[in-house]
Amino acid sequence: MRAELYRPHEPETVVAVATWDGRSARMEPVEGAPDDLDTVLRPTPVVVDDPSLRGPGTRGETMLEPGTFEWFRSALLGRAPALGLSVRFVSSVREGGWDPAAQYRTFDEQVERLTSRS
Repeated sequence: MRAELYRPHEPETVVAVATWDGRSARMEPVEGAPDDLDTVLRPTPVVVDDPSLRGPGTRGETMLEPGTFEWFRSALLGRAPALGLSVRFVSSVREGGWDPAAQYRTFDEQVERLTSRS
């Protein structure tokens, strides 16, 4: 996953790019980025009030430990505004995917076709 950090009044100018590779987060500042940009992805827990992260019948905030995609997303959305930055998540374009016209292929053939391209 890729996230771009920018100043709200200049959305076309990206000041940093944060990436999540499935195991770790990395921040790549661009020239003109704030000096304390490393605080956004520092490996400390993030507390969020998100009902989708709570168990059934529970309420209140949830603490997310570093090392998960939810933590990556919450750390960016929660900490970037303190630096005067906004975040947008950019999906990487991937060729392939579900092709409804390819229903004639078996599941195994479809998986083979998609994985052979990566």
